[in-house]
Amino acid sequence: MQRAPALFVSHGAPTFALEPGLLGSQLTALGERLAAATAIVVVSPHWQTCGVRVSGAPRPATMHDFGGFAPALYTLSYPAPGLPSLAAETAGLLIEQGFTAMVDSERGLDHGAWVPLRYLRPAADIPVLQVSMPHNLDVDSALRMGRALAPLRDRGVVVLGSGSLTHNLREARPNRETEDYAKAFAAWARSAVLAGDTDALRTYRQHAPSALRAHPTDEHYLPLLVAAAAAGDDAPRVIEGGVTYGVLSMDCYAWGVH
Repeated sequence: MQRAPALFVSHGAPTFALEPGLLGSQLTALGERLAAATAIVVVSPHWQTCGVRVSGAPRPATMHDFGGFAPALYTLSYPAPGLPSLAAETAGLLIEQGFTAMVDSERGLDHGAWVPLRYLRPAADIPVLQVSMPHNLDVDSALRMGRALAPLRDRGVVVLGSGSLTHNLREARPNRETEDYAKAFAAWARSAVLAGDTDALRTYRQHAPSALRAHPTDEHYLPLLVAAAAAGDDAPRVIEGGVTYGVLSMDCYAWGVH
């Protein structure tokens, strides 16, 4: 069985589901290489819990976990199946790495999962499950989570960290000119990823330009660390997504894409 990739995807605002911009077609092209995948495991900041939960619903619902957007967004669905047996196995791997983990048989797919998956696999033909981020997740435990999930790749399971390369919602405005700090942070992250410098990514608060402005909080950055740790020594590929709302870098990374 071919080893599946590890991915970090910037999911942007919920409007990305209707506005593909620069990134949508590139994700679709990437998704064509995932046809052999047996499942996709998504870590999203829009599911935070005490301990770790793994979604185990056989038919996970599409969650519209946002408000104030165009009515068309609330009509969208992503009817991918779940895979309860994989959920149990995934929880077991996390427990082996010291996490408290259990299966949640009711949880659906939040927009951090289904919005980018609409482009990656528009047919919704690959089983999807989510892994929650515990409230106390930090840079070190995010790396540990990625290492826990890495063995799934050998079984054809894509490990997908869904976040945002920059994420300052207070500054996000439609049609805003791109802020230099967002470009600078994205350039720094790209260099660190291409160099395989996991320690730089781990210590981004100390070393990245405008780290606090790019990420007032950590939750949309941590999925990058999960994906990077799951990637191991695989070579990365950069997918340039531009910047939306003036401050949301949409860059993505793919490791182990053949």
